[in-house]
Amino acid sequence: MKSETKYIFSRGDLSRQDFSIKYKNDKGNFYLPIEKIKELYCFNDITISTKLLDILSTAGIVVHFFNYYENYVGTFYPKKSLISGRLVVKQSLKFENNRLIIAKAIVNGIAKNIRNVLYHYYRHGIKELKSFIDFCNKDVEKLLDKTKDIKQILSIEGKIWSNFYSSFKYFLPEDFIINKRVKRPPDNPMNAMISFGNTLLYTKTISQIYNTHLEQSISFLHEPSEARFSLSLDLSEVFKPIIVFKTIFDLVNNKKIKVEKHFEEKLNYSLLNEEGKKIFIEAFENRINQTFEHPKLKRKITYKQAIRLDGYKLIKYIIEDKEFIPFDLEKKE
Repeated sequence: MKSETKYIFSRGDLSRQDFSIKYKNDKGNFYLPIEKIKELYCFNDITISTKLLDILSTAGIVVHFFNYYENYVGTFYPKKSLISGRLVVKQSLKFENNRLIIAKAIVNGIAKNIRNVLYHYYRHGIKELKSFIDFCNKDVEKLLDKTKDIKQILSIEGKIWSNFYSSFKYFLPEDFIINKRVKRPPDNPMNAMISFGNTLLYTKTISQIYNTHLEQSISFLHEPSEARFSLSLDLSEVFKPIIVFKTIFDLVNNKKIKVEKHFEEKLNYSLLNEEGKKIFIEAFENRINQTFEHPKLKRKITYKQAIRLDGYKLIKYIIEDKEFIPFDLEKKE
């Protein structure tokens, strides 16, 4: 697991000790060097000092907080150094005048990446996936071309995800099949992993957008919101099939995650236990930090870096009107 992200699962206190983060729990004191950390995830009750917040802000370290039930509570977001009033104005104007163009591009990107993920199983003999793969490959773009408002675009997105979930029965064990997506709270092991994975990806996207000049509250597919970083919801969508679901499929099909062993039985197996969270997070980190050759940059990057690059693509569209094409797994760009 990459050292720039640290996860805390037990109760404790976080404070500053010279140029390190001091974490104290019932097992003793642990020290995390400031210069080696970019993100901190807290999955339990944590007491944090204002002196530590000051150095975290100076160092640009983002801290994400969750409660016991894996629900995302919020993010400590350091004072942003990359601020551009000009970009914020132009981003607002793009929302007013060109929102549908970007929203359609995101939904089309979701369909392309789902198609690519499912094609692996189709090539290995799961022929029942063909009709949905064809729908993602041929029909989604045509449907989007005809849409004239955001509600229709969201309806197409909903249909894509619904059909995707329905396809699980062809290549996953029975314990991990879902009839429908249930979020709050998740009602079975698969919904639990989807919610957990989506939240991890959402917070990773928050951290990546932090390193751009984009305004987090001005989104295009999701409604802009005062209560969340809605642009992170937008940019994370096309990466869900690649990062969240490929992680889940690997864990389930290779029996690294088991219902009877890695979920809370008292909560109807709808919540990962601590061991399950650690297994999931390790696989998630391995996936998001996996490297590949970028065809235009002519160098290796990670999927996490690809999220930030999508932010830069969006800036190019906002400033220069260069077509916004979200990350495509097949093209690797």
